[in-house]
Amino acid sequence: MALDKLLENEAQAEIERIRADARAEAERILAAARTEAEELLGSRSRVLDKQYQAGLTRARSSADLDLNAARLSASEEGIAQVYGLVEQQLRDIGQLPAYREILGRLLNEARQAVPQADVAEVNPSDVEMLRSMVSDLEVRGNPSIEGGVRLLAQGGKSGITNTLMGRLQTLRGSLTPQIRSLLTGE
Repeated sequence: MALDKLLENEAQAEIERIRADARAEAERILAAARTEAEELLGSRSRVLDKQYQAGLTRARSSADLDLNAARLSASEEGIAQVYGLVEQQLRDIGQLPAYREILGRLLNEARQAVPQADVAEVNPSDVEMLRSMVSDLEVRGNPSIEGGVRLLAQGGKSGITNTLMGRLQTLRGSLTPQIRSLLTGE
């Protein structure tokens, strides 16, 4: 029986050695898998972080563009409102007592540009006022003339229009940046 015991002990030792090798191999495989998983997790985390940062940058850029577009739109609307108010004030200026003097100045400036004028056109509501200022011109009503005068010479072949609205249109390009600056505070 001593041989049986000896063989059994050897077999048991071999089994233990195989189990130990298997446990060591399992621990090695498990450690390699953990390392690979950590590397993969780190890599994916870096990729996701880069995607997040890129998305954040795009969102900020989009928000900046939207903000600038909103500012521009608000600025353009504000400018349109300012011009709308000014144009309305110019349309209503004929009701002011000082309008007679303004019309006289506009007439004198137009006469300097077209001294040989023989016809003056004004808004129909201003015909009597202009007739009281001039005796050497034919005065006609023209509903398209607002807040000013048109002088014609040589049977209408030459002439000039001098109106407050026309002056506003002429100055619009140089006034708009100043108005925008006032509205935006920049």
